[in-house]
Amino acid sequence: MAKMKIRLDRPISKRARLMPRLTIDQERFGRASEAFARAMGTGAFLIAMTVVVALWLTWNTLAPADAQFDPRATNFTLLTLILSMQASYAAPLILLAQNRQDDRDRVKFEQDRQMAERNLDDTEYLAREVVALRMAIEDLATKEFVRDELRALLKEIVDERKSD
Repeated sequence: MAKMKIRLDRPISKRARLMPRLTIDQERFGRASEAFARAMGTGAFLIAMTVVVALWLTWNTLAPADAQFDPRATNFTLLTLILSMQASYAAPLILLAQNRQDDRDRVKFEQDRQMAERNLDDTEYLAREVVALRMAIEDLATKEFVRDELRALLKEIVDERKSD
């Protein structure tokens, strides 16, 4: 088999890729980001973060200079970098979780709209049926009407008998 020539006017085939394509399960990643956002929004996380930062600052302020891993003299550079890194990951993950929630809300809204439309159609159908039943009932003879007709017929029969 001849060696494939790499040409700029054609996409690289899967076999000729130099780097394997990274595939990410979007659903799993989305669920993980939602779990992360949910955890970061809890009081327990805020309290734990406050305790860790307080211990960090206390240790690196009051401990002997050779035991400090992020000295006060350098303005707690390591702590600043760690908090910056946490914020740089937290913001996009929280936005991703919000976008997923917006998508769910949009789908729920569409389902609610369709349900309301079906309910309206059903209500209109039932209203038309009720009107049709009322119109049909108006054409039916009432009990009083039947009694009056029977009395009139009975009177006619009695009058005919008297005249014979």
